[in-house]
Amino acid sequence: MTLLLPIFMVDKVKANPNISVSAERAVLMDAESGRVLYEKNAYDPTLIASTTKIMTAIIAIESGMMEEKVKVSKRAVYTEGSSIYLTEKEKIPLKDLVYGLMLRSGNDSAVAIAEHVGGSVEGFVQLMNEKAAWLGMNNSHFENPHGLDGETHYSSAYDLGLLMAYSMKNDTFREVTGSEMYRSENREYSWKNKNKMLTQYYEPTNGGKTGFTKAAGRTLVTSAQKDGMELIAVTLNAPDDWNDHTRMFEWGFSNFETVKLQSEGTVEVNGKSLYIPRDIYYPLTLSEKEDLQATFYRYDQQGESNLAGVTYFMVGQTPLVEAPVWNERPSQSFFSEVKNFLNRMMGVAPWST
Repeated sequence: MTLLLPIFMVDKVKANPNISVSAERAVLMDAESGRVLYEKNAYDPTLIASTTKIMTAIIAIESGMMEEKVKVSKRAVYTEGSSIYLTEKEKIPLKDLVYGLMLRSGNDSAVAIAEHVGGSVEGFVQLMNEKAAWLGMNNSHFENPHGLDGETHYSSAYDLGLLMAYSMKNDTFREVTGSEMYRSENREYSWKNKNKMLTQYYEPTNGGKTGFTKAAGRTLVTSAQKDGMELIAVTLNAPDDWNDHTRMFEWGFSNFETVKLQSEGTVEVNGKSLYIPRDIYYPLTLSEKEDLQATFYRYDQQGESNLAGVTYFMVGQTPLVEAPVWNERPSQSFFSEVKNFLNRMMGVAPWST
């Protein structure tokens, strides 16, 4: 894993963002690198309401069951809160439930998904917490698939940013969360997306999830893409969340640009060919671009390791990214093995039995 993926060392932006938000907790994150561009109490765990459903959706999508029919239980039908008005014993494709979950925030849909994918709500919640741990959501714990308030149900703005950035790498998730409307084959009417950042307020928006409970306040996760950069914004307990997100996005797109730090391929270092395993892109301000430095540290070659050394990218004395450099390009079979392993870890391919 170390030889395949660079280790990102994220530095909180030092520049004064000159923006304020109504949110009690907030974060603006670059989706590609994970760099935090702006934050306000972003690491504090708190109630998150229906932004929970991002986790529910990505687990359902990665389950490989999207075309299966789900038989709706009494428990799902009588779940309190927002609803897509499922009926007991109704059979509906899991795909439709995921759209109902993300566009209309159906709590009944969340329970029906959980029971089908996890075998039970409790089994699905275990999957949610395992996924959170794997993603590094260290200030999160889930006790239900819909986000109704619970003593042990919480996350942070930063953790939700990580989750959204990860989920947006899935093409099906992007399609679902970016849809303004969807018509289920079980319904005579279409569901319209509640995310007004997408449907009304901010044209670069390409996804997100709303949420609200009286205790949590207004919660919102959105993503937006502009000029080759994709940003994730999260606000928790934000009375003016639409404007908060617009303000953060505009500041982020105006003050940062995505810079290519390195390109995948073979390079010559002191007469020796070395292999850089992947492209790396990182958001930088104009002043950071001017101060950017890259230094390669060669390792003493011992044993059979293919690791030649590490490149450190710095702005002044501040580290940004640590990236491995290999002696030679591994065989295609190695890449296939690593890809298959990652797919299994992310739940998009089965483990052999």
